Amino acid sequence: MEILGTTINNFTREEIVKRVEVFLDEPSFHQIATINPEFLLEAEKNRYFHTILHNCDLRVVDGFGITLALFFCGEKLRCRFPGADLMKEILHIADQRNLSVYLAVRKDGLSSFDEVKNAIAEKYPAVHVYGESDVDSNDIKNCAIVFCNFGSPAQEIFLAQFRNQTSNIRIAMGVGGSFDYLTGRQTRAPRWLQRIGFEWFWRLLLHPRRWKRIWNAVVVFPFRVFFATMKK
Repeated sequence: MEILGTTINNFTREEIVKRVEVFLDEPSFHQIATINPEFLLEAEKNRYFHTILHNCDLRVVDGFGITLALFFCGEKLRCRFPGADLMKEILHIADQRNLSVYLAVRKDGLSSFDEVKNAIAEKYPAVHVYGESDVDSNDIKNCAIVFCNFGSPAQEIFLAQFRNQTSNIRIAMGVGGSFDYLTGRQTRAPRWLQRIGFEWFWRLLLHPRRWKRIWNAVVVFPFRVFFATMKK
Protein backbone atom coordinates (compact mmCIF):
# COMPACT_ATOMS: atom_id res chain seq x y z
CA MET A 1 0.00 0.00 0.00
CA GLU A 2 1.07 3.60 -0.59
CA ILE A 3 0.79 6.52 1.83
CA LEU A 4 1.82 10.05 0.81
CA GLY A 5 3.86 8.64 -2.03
CA THR A 6 5.74 6.03 0.03
CA THR A 7 5.05 2.32 -0.32
CA ILE A 8 4.61 0.35 2.90
CA ASN A 9 4.55 -3.45 3.19
CA ASN A 10 1.24 -4.48 4.75
CA PHE A 11 2.38 -7.89 6.01
CA THR A 12 1.42 -9.99 9.01
CA ARG A 13 3.86 -10.39 11.88
CA GLU A 14 4.66 -13.92 10.72
CA GLU A 15 5.38 -12.72 7.19
CA ILE A 16 7.71 -10.00 8.50
CA VAL A 17 9.68 -12.47 10.64
CA LYS A 18 9.90 -14.84 7.68
CA ARG A 19 11.31 -12.03 5.53
CA VAL A 20 13.95 -11.36 8.17
CA GLU A 21 14.97 -15.02 8.13
CA VAL A 22 15.14 -15.03 4.34
CA PHE A 23 17.25 -11.85 4.37
CA LEU A 24 19.73 -13.51 6.74
CA ASP A 25 19.97 -16.51 4.41
CA GLU A 26 20.66 -14.43 1.30
CA PRO A 27 24.25 -13.23 0.67
CA SER A 28 23.23 -9.65 -0.07
CA PHE A 29 22.42 -6.35 1.64
CA HIS A 30 18.88 -5.69 2.89
CA GLN A 31 17.71 -2.49 4.54
CA ILE A 32 14.68 -2.42 6.82
CA ALA A 33 12.80 0.76 7.70
CA THR A 34 10.31 0.92 10.57
CA ILE A 35 7.94 3.58 9.30
CA ASN A 36 6.20 6.15 11.48
CA PRO A 37 4.32 9.34 10.49
CA GLU A 38 7.45 11.49 10.80
CA PHE A 39 9.16 9.33 8.18
CA LEU A 40 6.36 9.88 5.70
CA LEU A 41 6.07 13.61 6.33
CA GLU A 42 9.84 13.98 5.93
CA ALA A 43 9.87 11.85 2.78
CA GLU A 44 7.28 14.15 1.19
CA LYS A 45 9.69 17.08 1.28
CA ASN A 46 13.04 15.24 1.20
CA ARG A 47 13.35 13.43 -2.11
CA TYR A 48 16.66 11.80 -1.19
CA PHE A 49 15.11 10.29 1.92
CA HIS A 50 12.09 9.26 -0.15
CA THR A 51 14.39 7.41 -2.56
CA ILE A 52 16.13 5.61 0.31
CA LEU A 53 12.79 4.44 1.71
CA HIS A 54 11.73 3.35 -1.77
CA ASN A 55 14.91 1.26 -2.05
CA CYS A 56 14.46 -0.40 1.34
CA ASP A 57 13.79 -4.13 1.14
CA LEU A 58 11.19 -4.05 3.91
CA ARG A 59 9.11 -1.11 5.17
CA VAL A 60 7.29 -2.04 8.37
CA VAL A 61 4.63 0.08 10.08
CA ASP A 62 5.78 1.35 13.47
CA GLY A 63 3.77 4.43 14.45
CA PHE A 64 0.13 4.27 15.55
CA GLY A 65 -0.61 7.39 13.51
CA ILE A 66 -0.33 5.28 10.35
CA THR A 67 -2.94 2.84 11.67
CA LEU A 68 -5.23 5.79 12.36
CA ALA A 69 -4.63 7.27 8.92
CA LEU A 70 -5.52 3.98 7.23
CA PHE A 71 -8.70 3.76 9.29
CA PHE A 72 -9.76 7.18 8.03
CA CYS A 73 -9.14 5.95 4.48
CA GLY A 74 -11.14 2.75 4.94
CA GLU A 75 -8.12 0.42 4.90
CA LYS A 76 -6.99 -2.08 7.51
CA LEU A 77 -3.42 -2.60 8.68
CA ARG A 78 -2.49 -6.26 9.08
CA CYS A 79 0.30 -5.66 11.60
CA ARG A 80 1.96 -2.80 13.46
CA PHE A 81 5.45 -3.97 14.42
CA PRO A 82 7.24 -1.34 16.58
CA GLY A 83 10.95 -0.99 15.87
CA ALA A 84 11.93 -1.94 19.42
CA ASP A 85 10.06 -5.24 19.08
CA LEU A 86 11.44 -5.96 15.62
CA MET A 87 14.97 -5.30 16.85
CA LYS A 88 14.45 -7.83 19.65
CA GLU A 89 13.08 -10.36 17.17
CA ILE A 90 16.14 -9.94 14.95
CA LEU A 91 18.44 -10.27 17.97
CA HIS A 92 16.60 -13.45 18.98
CA ILE A 93 17.21 -14.96 15.54
CA ALA A 94 20.83 -13.77 15.62
CA ASP A 95 21.25 -15.47 19.00
CA GLN A 96 19.96 -18.74 17.58
CA ARG A 97 22.35 -18.50 14.63
CA ASN A 98 25.42 -17.14 16.49
CA LEU A 99 25.56 -14.10 14.23
CA SER A 100 27.56 -10.88 14.53
CA VAL A 101 25.85 -7.53 15.14
CA TYR A 102 27.34 -4.06 14.72
CA LEU A 103 25.99 -1.19 16.82
CA ALA A 104 26.36 2.31 15.38
CA VAL A 105 25.62 4.31 18.54
CA ARG A 106 25.19 8.07 18.63
CA LYS A 107 27.66 9.83 20.92
CA ASP A 108 25.06 12.03 22.62
CA GLY A 109 22.50 9.26 23.17
CA LEU A 110 21.18 8.17 26.56
CA SER A 111 22.80 4.73 26.28
CA SER A 112 26.51 4.28 25.64
CA PHE A 113 27.88 1.58 23.37
CA ASP A 114 29.09 -0.43 26.37
CA GLU A 115 25.65 -0.28 28.00
CA VAL A 116 23.92 -1.52 24.86
CA LYS A 117 26.55 -4.21 24.30
CA ASN A 118 26.20 -5.46 27.89
CA ALA A 119 22.39 -5.50 27.65
CA ILE A 120 22.56 -7.59 24.46
CA ALA A 121 25.17 -9.93 25.98
CA GLU A 122 22.89 -10.54 28.97
CA LYS A 123 19.77 -11.29 26.93
CA TYR A 124 21.32 -12.79 23.79
CA PRO A 125 24.63 -14.40 24.87
CA ALA A 126 25.38 -16.10 21.53
CA VAL A 127 25.35 -12.80 19.60
CA HIS A 128 28.79 -11.39 18.75
CA VAL A 129 28.59 -7.63 19.31
CA TYR A 130 30.86 -5.07 17.67
CA GLY A 131 30.72 -1.32 17.20
CA GLU A 132 31.36 1.97 18.92
CA SER A 133 30.33 5.59 18.83
CA ASP A 134 33.11 6.46 16.36
CA VAL A 135 31.93 4.24 13.55
CA ASP A 136 34.51 1.97 11.91
CA SER A 137 33.11 1.00 8.51
CA ASN A 138 35.54 -1.91 8.17
CA ASP A 139 34.05 -3.61 11.23
CA ILE A 140 30.56 -2.88 9.94
CA LYS A 141 31.26 -4.64 6.67
CA ASN A 142 32.22 -7.83 8.52
CA CYS A 143 28.98 -8.08 10.51
CA ALA A 144 25.76 -9.78 9.43
CA ILE A 145 23.48 -7.22 11.10
CA VAL A 146 23.85 -3.48 11.64
CA PHE A 147 21.68 -1.40 13.97
CA CYS A 148 21.97 2.40 13.97
CA ASN A 149 20.32 4.85 16.39
CA PHE A 150 21.24 8.20 14.83
CA GLY A 151 17.58 9.17 14.48
CA SER A 152 15.66 9.58 11.25
CA PRO A 153 16.48 10.38 8.51
CA ALA A 154 20.18 10.34 9.49
CA GLN A 155 20.22 6.65 10.40
CA GLU A 156 18.55 5.53 7.16
CA ILE A 157 20.87 7.71 5.08
CA PHE A 158 23.90 6.36 6.95
CA LEU A 159 22.92 2.73 6.42
CA ALA A 160 22.01 3.13 2.74
CA GLN A 161 25.64 3.85 1.85
CA PHE A 162 26.57 0.21 2.46
CA ARG A 163 24.11 -1.22 -0.08
CA ASN A 164 26.67 -1.51 -2.88
CA GLN A 165 29.81 -1.83 -0.76
CA THR A 166 29.58 -5.30 0.75
CA SER A 167 27.68 -8.57 0.71
CA ASN A 168 28.53 -9.44 4.32
CA ILE A 169 25.84 -7.21 5.78
CA ARG A 170 22.56 -9.07 5.51
CA ILE A 171 20.32 -6.69 7.46
CA ALA A 172 20.70 -2.98 8.24
CA MET A 173 18.06 -1.21 10.30
CA GLY A 174 17.64 2.16 11.99
CA VAL A 175 16.39 1.68 15.55
CA GLY A 176 15.87 5.21 16.90
CA GLY A 177 15.41 5.02 20.68
CA SER A 178 15.21 1.22 20.85
CA PHE A 179 18.66 0.89 22.45
CA ASP A 180 17.43 2.93 25.42
CA TYR A 181 14.55 0.50 25.99
CA LEU A 182 17.00 -2.39 25.84
CA THR A 183 19.30 -0.85 28.46
CA GLY A 184 16.45 0.37 30.66
CA ARG A 185 17.37 4.03 30.21
CA GLN A 186 13.85 4.57 28.92
CA THR A 187 10.68 2.81 30.03
CA ARG A 188 8.19 1.58 27.46
CA ALA A 189 4.48 2.07 27.90
CA PRO A 190 2.57 -0.70 29.72
CA ARG A 191 1.66 -3.56 27.41
CA TRP A 192 -2.04 -2.73 27.46
CA LEU A 193 -1.32 0.80 26.21
CA GLN A 194 0.88 -0.62 23.45
CA ARG A 195 -1.87 -3.01 22.38
CA ILE A 196 -4.43 -0.24 21.90
CA GLY A 197 -1.92 1.99 20.14
CA PHE A 198 -1.58 4.62 22.88
CA GLU A 199 2.16 4.32 23.43
CA TRP A 200 2.36 7.90 22.18
CA PHE A 201 0.37 9.04 25.23
CA TRP A 202 2.91 7.41 27.53
CA ARG A 203 5.72 9.22 25.71
CA LEU A 204 3.85 12.49 26.10
CA LEU A 205 3.58 11.96 29.87
CA LEU A 206 7.29 11.19 30.19
CA HIS A 207 8.50 13.77 27.67
CA PRO A 208 5.98 16.65 27.44
CA ARG A 209 8.46 18.66 25.36
CA ARG A 210 7.79 16.22 22.53
CA TRP A 211 4.18 17.37 22.27
CA LYS A 212 4.68 18.91 18.83
CA ARG A 213 6.10 15.69 17.36
CA ILE A 214 3.27 13.69 18.91
CA TRP A 215 0.66 16.18 17.67
CA ASN A 216 2.05 15.89 14.13
CA ALA A 217 2.03 12.08 14.31
CA VAL A 218 -1.38 11.53 15.89
CA VAL A 219 -3.41 14.47 14.58
CA VAL A 220 -1.76 16.30 11.66
CA PHE A 221 -0.57 13.20 9.82
CA PRO A 222 -3.88 11.25 9.73
CA PHE A 223 -5.75 14.30 8.46
CA ARG A 224 -2.99 14.97 5.94
CA VAL A 225 -3.49 11.45 4.59
CA PHE A 226 -7.28 11.77 4.65
CA PHE A 227 -7.33 14.98 2.61
CA ALA A 228 -4.69 13.62 0.20
CA THR A 229 -6.97 10.63 -0.37
CA MET A 230 -9.99 12.86 -0.99
CA LYS A 231 -8.11 14.66 -3.78
CA LYS A 232 -7.60 11.45 -5.75
